[in-house]
Amino acid sequence: MANYEIHEYDVLVVGAGGAGLRAAIEASAQGVSVALVCKSLLGKAHTVMAEGGIAAALSNVDQQDNWETHFCDTISGGKHLNNWRMAQLHAQESPERVRELERWGAVFDRTSDGQILQRAFGGHKWKRLCHVGDRTGLEMIRTLQDRGVHQGISVYMECTITRLLKDGEKIAGAFGYFRQDGRYVVFKAKAVVLATGGAGRSYPVTSNSWEYTGDGHALAYEAGADLIDMEFVQFHPTGMVWPPGVRGLLVTEGVRGEGGLLRNNAGERFMFRYLPESTRKDYAENEEESKRWVDAVLKGAKTEARRPPELSTRDNVARAIYLEVKEGKGTPHGGVFLDISYLNSERVKKKLPSMYQQFKDLADVDITKQPMEVGPTMHYMMGGVRVDADTAATRVPGLFAAGEVSGGMHGANRLGGNSLSDLIVFGRRAGAGAAEYAAGQEDRLQVSEDQINAAAEELEAPLTKKGGSSPYELQRSLQEIMGEHVGIFREDAVLAAGIAKLEEIKEELKTVSISGSKLYNPGWHLCRDLKNMIICSEAIARSALARTESRGAHSRLDYPDTDPEQAKFNIAISRLDGVMKLEKTPRPEMPADLKKLFEKKEQTNA
Repeated sequence: MANYEIHEYDVLVVGAGGAGLRAAIEASAQGVSVALVCKSLLGKAHTVMAEGGIAAALSNVDQQDNWETHFCDTISGGKHLNNWRMAQLHAQESPERVRELERWGAVFDRTSDGQILQRAFGGHKWKRLCHVGDRTGLEMIRTLQDRGVHQGISVYMECTITRLLKDGEKIAGAFGYFRQDGRYVVFKAKAVVLATGGAGRSYPVTSNSWEYTGDGHALAYEAGADLIDMEFVQFHPTGMVWPPGVRGLLVTEGVRGEGGLLRNNAGERFMFRYLPESTRKDYAENEEESKRWVDAVLKGAKTEARRPPELSTRDNVARAIYLEVKEGKGTPHGGVFLDISYLNSERVKKKLPSMYQQFKDLADVDITKQPMEVGPTMHYMMGGVRVDADTAATRVPGLFAAGEVSGGMHGANRLGGNSLSDLIVFGRRAGAGAAEYAAGQEDRLQVSEDQINAAAEELEAPLTKKGGSSPYELQRSLQEIMGEHVGIFREDAVLAAGIAKLEEIKEELKTVSISGSKLYNPGWHLCRDLKNMIICSEAIARSALARTESRGAHSRLDYPDTDPEQAKFNIAISRLDGVMKLEKTPRPEMPADLKKLFEKKEQTNA
């Protein structure tokens, strides 16, 4: 029998980033008891690494902006694979969620007349990103934490959830352990909200922190929920490439939003060559026109100049950089140059303080005097747990999900800045949905000892085996497979070979072993994380093989064109008799009134 401690709440929120905090705040406000569990320390959530801003159509800088345009930009950026209802709610509600943060104490940069300042970002028609220099995510977490702590929410830090517990088909709680000493813990709860982020640690180069091992995706999958759109993995175009110790560390899109220009090793601006024909009319064709746009931004004036092609969507920019480097036009360390040194140095330091300090401290580069070296880094999962748009409920009764762990909102490619507004819009809805569900459950559900013992035995297994595979070697192999076989560009034979290697990794995981005890043992933690990473990696690879077209962040060398017929379905992953099952499920039809918004957009751009 496993030894464990027990805590009982109405709602358990797993993950303390923007989505988790906002869900916990909302559930607590509805009068139910709430616990918040985080894998790291409170305040260390990955949300703090989101730097550029929160996308919301406040219209403080560009008065033409509105929710309809934001909705159209989001759907267009997602290549029309988004859940239309999620995109609609997001565009409509994000302005009020931002104002709510302001009321709770968030300190945004300001316009000359005291309104929240907004900057340009890739794929957004108007200046839409509300920001705090390049530290927006940090300010958002600070604000939400203060709000949550003052509401009296119970917080359990450095606690990893390894299994969701059920009573029949209903969620009844979760099992986990405290990372310091391996103590087991059972949370009995009527509803669980997953807000665990992504799975970037499956890739060799990523902007993601050590926590991002696909925990929520795997927990939901094993509990009976389905995952959608897992083939769509966003490679942020600009991560650091040097020195090796910080390779993949994010360089915010705000650098390009403030006028940063991309050049290859010959000093050429290359982005315009890689823009899709359908979008070229929206971007500047030459450096002079780009500079006019930048000058207007600096002065806060209007301009007829088109925005620089560096502000195309992330999938376009990432592919362009990858191809420039592959053709031998890269920098000495395998990236391209991102240059903002032509701007006033004091403005750069004021608008991009974190980037200035990051390059100064980590790369000995002064970005006010010399260009940065940047390259693509695995950044974000568009795919995730399928949820109801209005309530954030999964198909498993009592299970909810919000933020990066959920799928549908961003379609085939996420626009920069939409992640932070996604967190607060759907974090709130998940918290409200979970609270309402929990309040409707009259009796606390029962959790069998068999479930708890099985969860404990799974964690104990690597400590009892001798001479098995090293979890560190296994993770290295996994990352190599994902980097080589399921990267920016994909094709049938390479994907199939990668899936075969993943099957071998799955078998090897059964033999993984680690020495020592559960006390402060990172190798033991990794043994568990590997299972989640492998589930996510297999889901990504199998979904990528099944989508025989190029769309958004999913680029197939053997299917370079976009197939309109494949916009009609999502690829869904679920668990059936212990085996990963894949099916193509119909995508909900967009209502006629929303379709008309795209007709208006085309007429405006004509």
